[in-house]
Amino acid sequence: MDIISQLQEQLNEMAMVAVNTFGTLQRDAPPVRLSNHYPDPLNPAAAAANPNPDDPAQPQPGAAAAPAQAPQAQPPQAPALDLAEHPKAMSHALVLAAKKFDALVSALPLSSEEDQLKRIKELQAENEAVGSELQKQLEAAELELKQVEALFNEATDHCINLKKPD
Repeated sequence: MDIISQLQEQLNEMAMVAVNTFGTLQRDAPPVRLSNHYPDPLNPAAAAANPNPDDPAQPQPGAAAAPAQAPQAQPPQAPALDLAEHPKAMSHALVLAAKKFDALVSALPLSSEEDQLKRIKELQAENEAVGSELQKQLEAAELELKQVEALFNEATDHCINLKKPD
């Protein structure tokens, strides 16, 4: 596989790792409370009991709660995933893919514009030489084809006319 194909493969791998990393971070990130004016996404019961936490007339968290309110059972939560390590591992994979891409880029041959123009002229000259050789071979093949056709026509004439060959 040539270096350009390897670069394309590595770039595709980097894109796949990046998409998976961002998708995983988006999926697994815990909800964040944007402001005290919005309900707490982790504790909707407290948000319903205290719709505006900045209002001084409302009891603040930690203050004595009304005795008439019975404690509510918390819903069962799923076992906590190791959310701190998973993004690190995915980030590490992305960095490794980027380093491999950089190594492939550094393996590319570097040349100046003059070197590239010189190489293009050499390739054009080689192309013309090969083209002229192919043209000579084509002309020789056409001549041989004409000879074979002439012999074939002569042979078929002899067979049709039942002539014996000379």
